[in-house]
Amino acid sequence: MTNTPLIKATKLTVGYENHILLKDIHFEIKKGEIFTIMGGSGCGKSSLLRVLTGLLPPIHGDIFIDNVNFTKANREEKNKLMQQSGILYQSGALFSSMTLAQNIALPLTQYTNYSSKTISELVSLKLALVGLAGFEEFYPSQISGGMKKRAGLARALALDPKIVYFDEPSAGLDPISSKRLDDLIIEINKSFGTTIVIITHELNSIFNIATNSIFLDAETKSILASGNPKDLLKNPPDEKVYTFLTRGK
Repeated sequence: MTNTPLIKATKLTVGYENHILLKDIHFEIKKGEIFTIMGGSGCGKSSLLRVLTGLLPPIHGDIFIDNVNFTKANREEKNKLMQQSGILYQSGALFSSMTLAQNIALPLTQYTNYSSKTISELVSLKLALVGLAGFEEFYPSQISGGMKKRAGLARALALDPKIVYFDEPSAGLDPISSKRLDDLIIEINKSFGTTIVIITHELNSIFNIATNSIFLDAETKSILASGNPKDLLKNPPDEKVYTFLTRGK
């Protein structure tokens, strides 16, 4: 992890037409961080993720990725930046009519000139990386929920991205599968220096893997707190943050 910001949001306002979710927020995500976006329902977590990944334009403000203004970039620049990131959606978002190998090969066939043999080798490598060696010819309907998430992660890693975004990765998983996914996220971060950005409300994941975070508040449409979640628990800057981080205790 370095002190260099890989992602920087400035004066960012997020929402839909006249419905503002977040107003004039600022934050930085440094290279190599496991950065968690947390907060209660309706605070704008998912919408912020859509802005960060280019799926939703901000109402106001800018996102910088690797010192390039992602918000104002032309189509070619934006596509190049997007190819440097991967996304694991909440459901895994695998194509049901494709095998796992075909799902993972998709970004490789679309964005590289690799031979079919090289792509096949890379697919097997990515599946092995997430603990699914030998599952190339399985269809999504033939594997468990936790395995679908890991297969989705293998596809997100297909192009060796600098950044991987996770949308509620533990949603719908049992505690053992959730812990396995958390461990895998940490391993990828440490082994490859991949910057991880996660939306989650799961306290175990938040405390086990996050190195930095922001806490979004629906009432004020702002960031109420930022920092390592363990530090925020010890010295909560706001009662809402403390209540969120001590749920069930």
